[in-house]
Amino acid sequence: MRLVLQMKRGATDDNLKFAAQIGAHGIASALPLDKPELGYYEFAPMVSLRSRVESYGLKLENIGLLPWYWCHKWILGLPGRDEQIENCQKTIRNMGAAGIPVLLTSIDAVRWMRTSEHKPSRAGALATGFDVEYVRDAPLMAGSPNVDASIIPPEQRRPTSDDQMWDNLAYFLKAVVPVAEEAGVKLALHPDDPPIPAISGIARIMRSPEAFRRAIDLVPSDSFGVCFCQGCFAEMGADVIKEIRYFGGRKKIFFVHFRNIKGTKEHFAETFPDEGQVDMLAAMRAYKEVGFDGGMSTDHGIRLEGDTEWGHRYWGYMMGYMRALVQAVESTA
Repeated sequence: MRLVLQMKRGATDDNLKFAAQIGAHGIASALPLDKPELGYYEFAPMVSLRSRVESYGLKLENIGLLPWYWCHKWILGLPGRDEQIENCQKTIRNMGAAGIPVLLTSIDAVRWMRTSEHKPSRAGALATGFDVEYVRDAPLMAGSPNVDASIIPPEQRRPTSDDQMWDNLAYFLKAVVPVAEEAGVKLALHPDDPPIPAISGIARIMRSPEAFRRAIDLVPSDSFGVCFCQGCFAEMGADVIKEIRYFGGRKKIFFVHFRNIKGTKEHFAETFPDEGQVDMLAAMRAYKEVGFDGGMSTDHGIRLEGDTEWGHRYWGYMMGYMRALVQAVESTA
């Protein structure tokens, strides 16, 4: 198992040095959006980022979710989806040529959604949380703090059903999975977060373990699998350890988001790893049992008193916690 820090677009030299010093094996990042109008990531910036990461003794483990406005047309089945899919294929080919192994993908039309970033946590720390009451009457395609849905023309705004979203996912996968196979890149599908049936009139299909079983059978391939977000599977009410064994036993876990929550999919808060409802030591044992050897990231942060904007204190705490769990399961092997 390789322990990873999330940096999104914050892979500065200072942050990379910090990651190496606290014992991370790699980072997960996106690329600078120097040309947002292009619609895909070019080869040269990928090589530049990879070489800079490796200069600190780290590995660039994955490219995170592509910008929403590069994906929303295929996600929602809107005119122009084929062009967006072609651009995704270009990104995948460039990743393969640059030696970057995993691309995270999602069919979550509003991306990561929280209704609070100030849930009280241990000793005054602040966490993110979700309460369905705040979004129950959300206008059609209202978007989220992470999505500017105003770019969707009024005439294209319509509710979508589960069946429509499954058709959209299948259409996308049939086009990109063969390209990923040729490029030597793995596509890791992330759950909808939160995993409730719909927000803003848009169905959210990746909301259960059964949905992931169905998804990986749409286009069977060694290049298509799961980004196993423990927090999302816990929000689903799933038996997280059981699901690690199921998907991990089939070698379908391509990346892990190692986080914890308290609550249900309708009402939950992020927690410190030792205070949530998932037994994190048991989870780490399960990854060890199934032979998982991929990247495992700290994912969402909790705001600690006096921390930096990026979250050095919390990421340092999480990396120490994860390293200790890995050592514990390795010592009992």
